[in-house]
Amino acid sequence: MQNGKVVAYASRQLRVHEVNYPTHDLELAAIVFALKIWRHYLYGPPCKIYTDHKSLKYIFTQKELNMRQRRWLELVKDYDLEIQYHEGKANVVADALSRKAEHSSRAMWILPEELYQEFQRLDLEVKECGEVESEIRLYTMTILPSIFDEIKVGQPGDVKLERVKTGMKNGINGPFQLHEDGSIRYKGRWCVPMKCEHIKKQIMEEGHNTPYSVHPGGDKLYKDLKQNFWWPRMKNEVAEFVARCLNCQKVKAERCKPKGLVQPLEVPTWKWDSISMDFVGGLPLTKSGKDKIWVIVDRLTKTARFIPMNETWSMDKLAKAYIRHVVKYHGVPRDIVSDRDSRFLSQFWKELQTAMGTKLKLSTAFHPTTDGQTERTIQTLEDMLRACVLDLQGSWDEHLDLIEFSYNNSYHTSIGMAPYEALYGQKCRSPLCWGDMVDQVVLGPQYLQDTIEKIKVIQERMKAAQDRQKSYADLGRKPAEFEQ
Repeated sequence: MQNGKVVAYASRQLRVHEVNYPTHDLELAAIVFALKIWRHYLYGPPCKIYTDHKSLKYIFTQKELNMRQRRWLELVKDYDLEIQYHEGKANVVADALSRKAEHSSRAMWILPEELYQEFQRLDLEVKECGEVESEIRLYTMTILPSIFDEIKVGQPGDVKLERVKTGMKNGINGPFQLHEDGSIRYKGRWCVPMKCEHIKKQIMEEGHNTPYSVHPGGDKLYKDLKQNFWWPRMKNEVAEFVARCLNCQKVKAERCKPKGLVQPLEVPTWKWDSISMDFVGGLPLTKSGKDKIWVIVDRLTKTARFIPMNETWSMDKLAKAYIRHVVKYHGVPRDIVSDRDSRFLSQFWKELQTAMGTKLKLSTAFHPTTDGQTERTIQTLEDMLRACVLDLQGSWDEHLDLIEFSYNNSYHTSIGMAPYEALYGQKCRSPLCWGDMVDQVVLGPQYLQDTIEKIKVIQERMKAAQDRQKSYADLGRKPAEFEQ
């Protein structure tokens, strides 16, 4: 204050740690807060601080100070100020901001500007209903009938409602009634004229966009509005209005069937021409320093490579492992399907694959189904890892090589054979089928013919499996429609 006039007000909520302050420190914190925000007013000229906490008068001569008070006094001493005690009952200027108001009816006459505008927009006003002793006035809020007046004015110009009114005069009522105020009602509800589009829009906006009805859905809005209003095709128009609401489209979750039918990837033409890859993380750190598995799968034969690695491996190490485990045995693939892992998005990885002539096919963000093959392989791998550790004990990386062999030598439904059989022409020998494997002399032309026939069979089975999976997936989806 200056010369008895208020210059500025200030207040703020207590922070979490300040809630535990003792009263003395809280009162001093209020002074420090005021000095900081009004430094441009208070620094230099002498000033007086009035407080209802009497002990603050002696803060400068207090013998013992805690560390917080010492820190604050360093700031306070920069100002030429005097702290004076002001009794709480007399400190009405400051207390008015921190006390719950005793609602004076006279104060209610003066509405804040924002509240006044809100009352006007909602067609509300404050009316004085009476006066009693002690100058206590009673008030009530009433809804002005501006919308209803517009409806009554618009009804005579509506052809359909005029026919209804003529029929009622001839004794044909039906669901319509003629109200005592001269308006036409439908089962007790206001009949909104068809031509009064602005009235319908205003009604729907009041029921949907205001702070008192925060964007309800189409069904909820219709149920609310139908209690008081009616017009032909009301439900359809309400649904269209909600569907056009931009905020609803931005923030509300999609609850209908996902748009867009499943588009399967093309079936590869040859072994290890097209591969997919992903990482399995969150594994226990082994003695050899491994805590992650790089899973690489051939999309045609379903042969998988499980490469143990560490989360901190650089792209240089990953590139060497890729060449050692994939390129060394199967050559350079034509394309790689993967998710948007930061490693696969790195410039090093992109330039490496470009130099090798490999095309990167990255899945859409948050759509792991694009690389469903690798995701399914990872599920099986995790199950086998858990089973191996339970049965054989030890670290998981000690069993990873045998897990890879077991996975590749086991039957796969989608191709109708084991991955090794699709890759090498027959399953690899194991203790289980040691006696069944007989030495066969296969000539070059015959081996080539058998391989080509197997590839054709695998492609047909994969296509059939894709079609079957697509038919199931499309049951829960709907086609995407694009406007020209």
